[in-house]
Amino acid sequence: MIRIQIQTGTKFYDVLIEQGLLRSAATYIGDALPNARHFVVVTSAPIRKHWGKLLLDSFAANGGRLDIIEMLDGERRKTLSTIETLSGQLVKLKADRNTVLIALGGGVVGDVTGFLASIYMRGIPFVQIPTTFLSQVDSSVGGKTGVNLTLGKNLVGTFNQPELVLVDPQVLSTLPEREYRSGLYESLKAGIILSPRIFEFMERNREQVLAKHPDSLEWLIAESVRIKAEVVGQDEQEHGLRKILNLGHTIGHALEAETSYKVFLHGEAVAWGIVAAAMLSVGMQKAAPATAQRIISLVLAYAALPKVDVRPKSIFRRLAADKKTLDGQVHFILPRDIGQVDIVTDVPERAVLQVVEELRNLSQA
Repeated sequence: MIRIQIQTGTKFYDVLIEQGLLRSAATYIGDALPNARHFVVVTSAPIRKHWGKLLLDSFAANGGRLDIIEMLDGERRKTLSTIETLSGQLVKLKADRNTVLIALGGGVVGDVTGFLASIYMRGIPFVQIPTTFLSQVDSSVGGKTGVNLTLGKNLVGTFNQPELVLVDPQVLSTLPEREYRSGLYESLKAGIILSPRIFEFMERNREQVLAKHPDSLEWLIAESVRIKAEVVGQDEQEHGLRKILNLGHTIGHALEAETSYKVFLHGEAVAWGIVAAAMLSVGMQKAAPATAQRIISLVLAYAALPKVDVRPKSIFRRLAADKKTLDGQVHFILPRDIGQVDIVTDVPERAVLQVVEELRNLSQA
């Protein structure tokens, strides 16, 4: 088993990574929360069908009351109305401040459950059991929770660290291929911002990674989580260093919102955002053209991304509502080299419009 410790200013917890870990989930949750007696799993119907019984069986052997509530998955369900519905279900289950929520699902389920845990009864503990690659390497770690508004993504939320994160790479066996490939861009992002080792590993081992080779998968997940742990440990609430984790997310979030979350999976939007960042970095004379091309080539090598069919001016308007925009300044994370990025606020509007147009052309080539 791989154990990675997350230490922030408010919480110390473990990320455990092991094939087949779900079968022993109750034991590890019991170790982390020895006084808990009531657990409520928040999940979606497909995940419950594939993996719910394994989790139930682990609790049957360990005692404690376990209830399951379902939510509809997908970015369009990541709303305040979903939070209200789930809160009502918790009340009916007589959940109190000693109840523990368990997020069994991908990034949407994890974000919603974490937010719900932070506000129900003014705060109850929760555990993350991520079931997508993206959530295993990124969203389940670090305590960002929240929901979307029609005007933008993740505009309402909290920082709320889990008590424990259990990562079982085996659950990826039922993940649709498109979702798996989409999630890989979060690892690629980790490589670009801080880890040439991850970037070079993904360059050299593309076929093994896409084939979900167990050793390659476990290594990539663990290294990506270590990068996230390093950043979050130094800057829990995104006052400085943690902003670099937003590489690709500035334009990526705008693409998602502009297409009403119907065209791009989150990782696919981030992938185009990374391409845009590489292009902008060359234009701002921060990265060498060869470095940008290396990044763009690796992005395009891992998936056939959906076409970018949006108006550049619409994307620019979306950036003003992004939560990373402060005092009217849009923050871009631009790669300077593999493993090095800059936080930039002086990107001119014309450069953004030009890059979105270049994305349109590249995606339709």
